Amino acid sequence: MVLDVDTGLDDACALLLAARHPGLDLKAVTCAGGNVGIDDVVRNTLTVLDAAGRPDVPVARGAAVPLIQPVRPARHVHGEDGLGDLDWPRSTRPTDPRHAVELLRDVLRDAAATGELVTLVPLAPMTNVALLLRTYPEAAAGLREIVFMGGSAGIGNATASAEFNIWSDPEAAAIVLAAANQLGVAVTMYGLDVFYDVVVTLEQARKLGGSPSAELARKLIEKRSERYQSDGGSIGDGGAVCAVIDPSGLTTEPHPVRVELSGGWSRGRTIVDTRTASDQANDVQGPAPVIQVATAVDAERYAELWLTTVS
Repeated sequence: MVLDVDTGLDDACALLLAARHPGLDLKAVTCAGGNVGIDDVVRNTLTVLDAAGRPDVPVARGAAVPLIQPVRPARHVHGEDGLGDLDWPRSTRPTDPRHAVELLRDVLRDAAATGELVTLVPLAPMTNVALLLRTYPEAAAGLREIVFMGGSAGIGNATASAEFNIWSDPEAAAIVLAAANQLGVAVTMYGLDVFYDVVVTLEQARKLGGSPSAELARKLIEKRSERYQSDGGSIGDGGAVCAVIDPSGLTTEPHPVRVELSGGWSRGRTIVDTRTASDQANDVQGPAPVIQVATAVDAERYAELWLTTVS
């Protein structure tokens, strides 16, 4: 697995899971600006991996801004530093000297050469992934699949129409879907339709402790609970990693999906086409990439998977 992150609170939940689960080989983590600026994203990513006891995982700095529009962080959700402004020891280790796109290229070329294919899990605006697939399309030979957190078949969160990661760089998302379709890479969209469902209660979180990983996991859930004034917190992006570990806990349906690039109120919307096959085949705009769209999740199962792993 490789994660592409804009590390805020829920990316941190995903990082802890991917770094700690014995069934995953976390090859690398790449960073993009999104929830916060790129400097904070890199710092947060290194900090979480240190807490997980994984200083061996290379971390690379990537795109600081989207392809076209300016970056618009979500500090109202993730705090000024992106990690909930927690009083947590910061990592001092350096990043990999390569740009994120170059690190992705090298990992995937190695995977293609050995036959040990990689699942790429973008949890951020997909700027790095778009640049990768258009600049080094041959690297796709090292991909098993792409499972991204983003989009929605229903409502948005950044706007009434659009989910934050896709809205932040809709051109990149459109490029990734088109390129993956052209290169024969399977894609799953883990969107807002399931994103909020996997919840860890405060009671469960407060039992975590005894290791840096577990302590940080507890603080993350407590902070997300505080932000949303609820009795628990969603692991958010962590659910996409759960879906790779335990895919039978996720229900998906194949649908053509487009990204709206021009609408004033709907820019960044993922348009999930649920029409009949006949209507889809005769679409006046031509065929859209068909991907797996998550429609339901076994929330208790994934919450337990996360709790067991991070503790």
